[in-house]
Amino acid sequence: MKIAVIGAGGVGGYFGAKLAQAGYDVTLVARGEHHNAIKSNGLVVKSILGNFTVKNINVTNSISNLNAPDLVILGVKAWQVAEVAKELSAVVTPRTTVLPLQNGVLAAEELSQHINPSNVIGGLCRIISKIDAPGVINHFGIKPAIVFGETNGSITPRIARIKEVFDKADIDSKASTDITADLWMKFISICVSGLLAVSKTNYGELTTTPETRELMIELLTEVYNLSQKIEVNIPESFLGKTIAFIDSYPPESTSSLTRDVWEGKPSEIEYQNGTVVKLGQKHGVPTPVNRFVYNCILPMEKRARGIK
Repeated sequence: MKIAVIGAGGVGGYFGAKLAQAGYDVTLVARGEHHNAIKSNGLVVKSILGNFTVKNINVTNSISNLNAPDLVILGVKAWQVAEVAKELSAVVTPRTTVLPLQNGVLAAEELSQHINPSNVIGGLCRIISKIDAPGVINHFGIKPAIVFGETNGSITPRIARIKEVFDKADIDSKASTDITADLWMKFISICVSGLLAVSKTNYGELTTTPETRELMIELLTEVYNLSQKIEVNIPESFLGKTIAFIDSYPPESTSSLTRDVWEGKPSEIEYQNGTVVKLGQKHGVPTPVNRFVYNCILPMEKRARGIK
């Protein structure tokens, strides 16, 4: 199988390296110094599960250089998907499967505006990782996993084939029969990232300070209530499990959105709390804590994007 990974940061870099390590024909799309370092020295992965380096990995700085990939894994930020989709439309063939791993619940929809929807499946990942230096990925929290599936819930031949690929690469994965529910279950938990950003806390501080913990639970409850309004199949018990899962995060850790906001970079706020606010307005679900978080970050987001 010929695999392209667009975005070789903490997400794409880690999973792309695992696939190359398993012997698959993998091409990373990376830019700048990161691209140059990978091209010269391969990709180094520092991981709590064991460090490794892959030399047998292709790298390019342009999507247009990809040649009829069988599987495209998108590891870019959520706000980059629409632009990437325009470029990707020129290299996707009828047999290409596009697997987005973005945060949020809009990636497949945005891809399908530029690519035939039959090429697109739903997906998400769980990993805490980042670029440590050009050519170096640091995986420092939770066991990485990918969840993916057809939007209609069927286990098609391509889903079974991708599952085999991930199994061979020793990537924990699940072929989902309800990818919408899986996407929303992750979406509920990641919306806490914005609260980390505005409170300037890490997960340990957020969850152990009574006042911020109360806000966190209110924020999560709002997103869960929204999911129920639009009839996503998530059990009520999930909320308690999500809080327990967040409590298990490394105390000193944050999130990519949090770090982007703090560093004055464009973030995924529109695809997290911003999406909650807009969908809440559309479906008549109050989201006051998510609105507060979104409104607080919005001026910083505009500054990062040069919007007046």
